[in-house]
Amino acid sequence: MGRIVIEDVCQVYHNRRRQTRRGEDPSVGYGDSIQVLDHVDLDFADGEMVCILGPSGCGKSTLLRIIAGFEQATAGSVSIDGHRVARPGSDHIFVFQHNGLLPWMTVWENVGLGVRRMPDPAARAEKIGEHIEMVELDGFEHHYPHQLSGGMQRRAELARALAVNPDILIMDEPFSGLDFLTHMKMREEVVNMHEFIGKTTIVVTHDIDDALIMGDRIVVMSERPARVKMNQSLAFSRPRDFQKDPALNKLRSEIFLMLGVPYAV
Repeated sequence: MGRIVIEDVCQVYHNRRRQTRRGEDPSVGYGDSIQVLDHVDLDFADGEMVCILGPSGCGKSTLLRIIAGFEQATAGSVSIDGHRVARPGSDHIFVFQHNGLLPWMTVWENVGLGVRRMPDPAARAEKIGEHIEMVELDGFEHHYPHQLSGGMQRRAELARALAVNPDILIMDEPFSGLDFLTHMKMREEVVNMHEFIGKTTIVVTHDIDDALIMGDRIVVMSERPARVKMNQSLAFSRPRDFQKDPALNKLRSEIFLMLGVPYAV
């Protein structure tokens, strides 16, 4: 099961640094408070793929970390199947934005981390092999991360996460840094994998087209402090094509405008 309920979540940070680092807001001084999330309420059904959009730096990744249990909200709560999330757990797995593979381990060993507690070595090896095959990395089992392309590294991370058999898969910008063709292929693979395994999946992305093509539900966040501007179920059939579906293309244009882009290219 994997129903997620986010109730009245707020997140406030307090600046404890006397010097501003590169990329930080220079207007925020020492001791100032920064509100990142402002009374966020969401409810995701079991098995949904939810795509979260919003301006850069608005708090999308912060919300993911709270859902995953890496951070505690200043106010409000997140629950999974009625149980409040207080810490990371094997029922909800986070796939990080940047390569999270251990560089001194092969693909086989990295994926094996997800099933390291299985007592039967034969069953464990079978499970590792199944997930490597699922992401089409058979033949690369004994390669190290630096020997893989960016897309192959992402697939290995997915295999490791899925090997744990989580109820919920949480992905932060999973296609970041990939070239265009690899991006398109990975997007298709994630959609196909979701339809096959049926896990609740949350994806933060900056790409509106990715969200509309992948999602069963789309959430659009405002500028910081982030509030929910749109929370809409997507009933469009797959595969989705903006050119052939006027309603989908209209929604695309609305989201571009909502995010401050005057027209969809």
